[in-house]
Amino acid sequence: MKTIQIIDSKNHVGETVKIGAWVANKRSSGKIAFLQLRDGTAYFQGVLVKNEVGEELFDVAKNLPQETSVMITGEIREDTRSKFGYEIGITGIEVVGESHDYPITPKEHGIDFLMDHRHLWLRSSKQHAVMQVRNELIRATYEFFNDRDFIKIDPPILTGSAPEGTTELFETDYFGEPAYLSQTGQLYLEAAAMAFGKVFSFGPTFRAEKSKTRRHLTEFWMMEPEMAFVSQDESLEIQEEYVAFMITKVLENCDYALDVLERDKDLLKKYTELPFPRISYDEAVELLQQNGFEDITWGDDFGSPHETFIANHFEKPVFILNYPKSMSPFYMKPHPTREDVVIRADLIAPEGYGEIIGGSERAIGYDYIVEQIEKDGLDRKDYEWYLDLQKYGPVPHSGFGLGLERTVTWVCGIDHVREASPFPRLLHRIYP
Repeated sequence: MKTIQIIDSKNHVGETVKIGAWVANKRSSGKIAFLQLRDGTAYFQGVLVKNEVGEELFDVAKNLPQETSVMITGEIREDTRSKFGYEIGITGIEVVGESHDYPITPKEHGIDFLMDHRHLWLRSSKQHAVMQVRNELIRATYEFFNDRDFIKIDPPILTGSAPEGTTELFETDYFGEPAYLSQTGQLYLEAAAMAFGKVFSFGPTFRAEKSKTRRHLTEFWMMEPEMAFVSQDESLEIQEEYVAFMITKVLENCDYALDVLERDKDLLKKYTELPFPRISYDEAVELLQQNGFEDITWGDDFGSPHETFIANHFEKPVFILNYPKSMSPFYMKPHPTREDVVIRADLIAPEGYGEIIGGSERAIGYDYIVEQIEKDGLDRKDYEWYLDLQKYGPVPHSGFGLGLERTVTWVCGIDHVREASPFPRLLHRIYP
């Protein structure tokens, strides 16, 4: 008898198999018992008919506590009434590990309670589906960049300086000297791009922002490519192709998870239609002012209501181009015909999910970058290695960063970024 996983049920219809699983829920109607089973790959239903299995096995099934681990024996059959499409007719149950007083019952629980039990909340069907989508986005990321001959580079997590200052960084002691948890690997990736041409990283980043919005985490994962000899326009094409590729792969490989999340697949498919709209920062400000946002003036950063309106106006992800220089980091290339803006773009997701990508063409020119570093109040000595890139064969280059958890939140259609991370780190939350 073969032992299979639930996800493989479609390949074993009519066969008697074994499945190791946990009992997520149960119900009975006197003569029939139903067990909701999960094994980490999917959820499906196990069915026992009292007259067929006998009273002893039927009583065992009826009294299994929630989250008890079991080895189930039975025949796989189609179940057209369920999202999954298959079930198992149970003929044998072996209890592997007992569970007592499982705290997350089928009733409603408050978010603080669920977050305190995040290590168990991950077992629920919705959280399971979110993590499946997250995994597919990660898998698709590697496929996309590997297929385009990018080299993966792992920048350091501990750094002695910061690309955008240290006010929002976690500081630690590094053998008597201050060091910081990295907020981005970008500067190191720029150096790697000068060695390998096209590179990317995918790893954790940290922001000590005292923010409690539904879009912010203090620890999150970011995908960052840097590309030598690539202009901003070329980078924007890569960005939209990448986003469309990820969503396409989720639609192809996460059908069941999207059903669990009740996500509109037709809407997601619309987000794969390229090109994405492009508007300038100037046009974005004008659009907002014409639609009742009297609080916004040129030079202001966009908040959540502004980004939501802009993206929903286009009903697709939209690039906002050429932001004011005054609100941009030192490494961004100045506009060739305007002194007040830089060649920068943010990709704003619709449905209120905000910025998921930020990128720019990078500045070149030793004297210019020194001037910008000093204007930003940064210590030039911390960036001497980065300035070396301007001494030894500088070239035009571009890059961007995509926040994984925000992208997961958007693709899944969930309310808060905390559910897009297996163990989220938020303001005042570092447990569990």
